[in-house]
Amino acid sequence: MHPRESGRFRDETVQKDPDDILRDDRAYVWHPFTWMPRYLAREALVITGAEGIYLIAADGRPFMDGTASMWLNVHGHNRPEIREAIVAQLDRFAHVSVFGQTHAPAAELARRLVEVTAAGLNHVFYSDDGATAVEVALKLAFQHAQIRGETNRTKFLALRHAYHGDTLGAVSVGDIEHFHHAFRPLLFECIHAPSPGCAHCELGRDMTYCEIACLDELEKIMARQAAHLCAFVVEPIVQGAAGMLVAKEGYLRGARDLCTRHGVPMIADEVFTGFGRTGRMFACEHEDVSPDILCLAKGLTGGTIPLAATLTTDRIYEAFLGDDPARCTFFHGHSYTANPLACAAALASLDVFEKDDTLAHVQALEKMIASDAERFRKLPHASGVRFKGLVFAFDVVADEAPLKPYDASERMGQKVCDAAMTRGLLIRPLGDTVYLVPPLVTTEAQLRQMLDIVHDAVREVTG
Repeated sequence: MHPRESGRFRDETVQKDPDDILRDDRAYVWHPFTWMPRYLAREALVITGAEGIYLIAADGRPFMDGTASMWLNVHGHNRPEIREAIVAQLDRFAHVSVFGQTHAPAAELARRLVEVTAAGLNHVFYSDDGATAVEVALKLAFQHAQIRGETNRTKFLALRHAYHGDTLGAVSVGDIEHFHHAFRPLLFECIHAPSPGCAHCELGRDMTYCEIACLDELEKIMARQAAHLCAFVVEPIVQGAAGMLVAKEGYLRGARDLCTRHGVPMIADEVFTGFGRTGRMFACEHEDVSPDILCLAKGLTGGTIPLAATLTTDRIYEAFLGDDPARCTFFHGHSYTANPLACAAALASLDVFEKDDTLAHVQALEKMIASDAERFRKLPHASGVRFKGLVFAFDVVADEAPLKPYDASERMGQKVCDAAMTRGLLIRPLGDTVYLVPPLVTTEAQLRQMLDIVHDAVREVTG
């Protein structure tokens, strides 16, 4: 329902004047991934409410949330079931440490996560966000090798163009030059294999005829480096910040088989792809893959309170049960580990998945995107149209045949997003990649409206 129809925001008054909010923001707030001079020169949007797929601006205008508020909103904003679960837990206690003790939401959520993830992932380590979930995975993999006496295993293998978060370990296994180059002197060594994203194929292959050549390259690297690898880190099926790059079917299964053959643990970073985004609860399910370590965050609480989890197997967990505490204790933790409010939200979110049959809904939306993709392919300035589940993306280019990108200084991706905003849709580009990643609760009519807006915005901006 449109928020103006619900009446929820009809007579609501803003508690603080928007001009005061903007003044404080511009004076004191340092925004993430933002060149501040440009931000300070632009008119910022002040959000004062949210309902369903809509974000409500201070002047009352509703905007469709086309990025699911940084890819994490699942069931819509202000979902009653999740809100009520948080309030009920708040009436008991807001936070207690799990350093040497526990509480019901943490224990129950761990059990539920083990039940819904791939077979063999039986142990849950909580943290705070996606980057820390990955950081935990990297440290687990490294320390596991050391405990086993495999002291030569000191390197990680990851994919080119990868993004796994902004802690130094996560940056080390990442490979987005624009984000990461400033920190290179601080990072540990990582080997990068070709990205399996067909839209930006590094090997120059035609995806129609390609026999997954990037998998052959991965095999060559593993054959040379297996004895030195702690783990292979991969975003299954879709590389998010790389530009919503969708891997060719069979790549993930092949990578899992290579890891098994060469004895290299697989870390699946499902911070973005987990919890229904690709049409399955977890992207690994598309190719029946069970990783050795699984990283979860973003949609874990339905998009309400920060929480992350890193799951692993009996084999890895049991290595830490040795008699030497100095060697076998996992020295990692966060003050808000397993926050009860966040765990309660996550439990409620899992219940809503079942109640709403969310996965079937996403699969229906994917079919709608597939039927609509052709009109985007006909746009002369849209290249590499791709989608998976409720992820839709393409690149804005100066010319498609032969492929010619716009100069980065023209910021065409941002211009398309600005044009979409004037039409009531909030989206954010990845360079000149324009994408839609809306809440999973989005209806077919709302998704159609979003696609129409993006299509019109591209035509307006490119002329």
